[in-house]
Amino acid sequence: MLAFVRGPAAMGGYGVGPVLATVPRQRRTLSDRAIPAFAALALSGFRRYSTYRQATLAAIATNSVFGFLRCFVLLAALAGAGTAAVRGYDAEQLATYCWASQGLIGVILIWGWTDLADRIRTGDVVTDLLRPIHPVTAYLAVDLGRAGFAALTRFVVPVAVGALAFDLYVPQHLATYPLFAVSAVLAVVVCFGFRFLVNAAGYWLLDARGVNTLAAFVTTLGAGLAFPLHFMPDPIVLTLWVATPFPSMLQAPMDVLVERVDPLASAGLVAGQAAWAVVLLALCRLVQHRAERKLVVQGG
Repeated sequence: MLAFVRGPAAMGGYGVGPVLATVPRQRRTLSDRAIPAFAALALSGFRRYSTYRQATLAAIATNSVFGFLRCFVLLAALAGAGTAAVRGYDAEQLATYCWASQGLIGVILIWGWTDLADRIRTGDVVTDLLRPIHPVTAYLAVDLGRAGFAALTRFVVPVAVGALAFDLYVPQHLATYPLFAVSAVLAVVVCFGFRFLVNAAGYWLLDARGVNTLAAFVTTLGAGLAFPLHFMPDPIVLTLWVATPFPSMLQAPMDVLVERVDPLASAGLVAGQAAWAVVLLALCRLVQHRAERKLVVQGG
């Protein structure tokens, strides 16, 4: 069971202070030990999710089915417009946007991650504080390993299915391929940062399931999964790009892949993703630090 105190001076029973919650952490930097630890955690994340074979197959089948539905709807919207392109997307670009975004759902994991919230609710999060690596770094490493496995399965297969059924857009610039790879990795980091912050609400609420549900709904619309954000009025699109990290999760890598803008502008989108990644990871560490100063474990 978890409880909270208001400040580092608060004491537990028998005059024992909440050491685990308030002990200052040693300053961590990338060293000869930190890098192998990060890589080992990433590998463990890859191996962990590779064991869920039936769940992976079910997710691939689901994403492929919804890929057909979304693709036909978007192509119908283009046909209804009576033009060769709508809001900068032609038929091949829309088909590619649809199938690649369906594949990226499992890579960036917009919803469904509640590991931290569950551990807070049960009290198991205390073991995270005993480990020699910062919780944010540890969870990020595992999530990158998970994303690596998802890229080989949940991304590749739906895109291949879409290529068999539709004419997909092939990038014309060589720079697009490395830019998309970097953009996809940054999208994972940005989405992880947002998911971590949502889960961290459990430190104060104890049960973050309602917050997670609301966040999943908002992210689905704001990231461009339901439809490309450029289909909305320009003021709304500008506000989402500037004031929220949601477009950096999905819209940005999709625009890079379908070359809606030139390579220089695509590099600008990637730079924006990098900025949001830094901001969100910094917020994650700040929130984690504040939570540790108030967290006390009762019982045993």
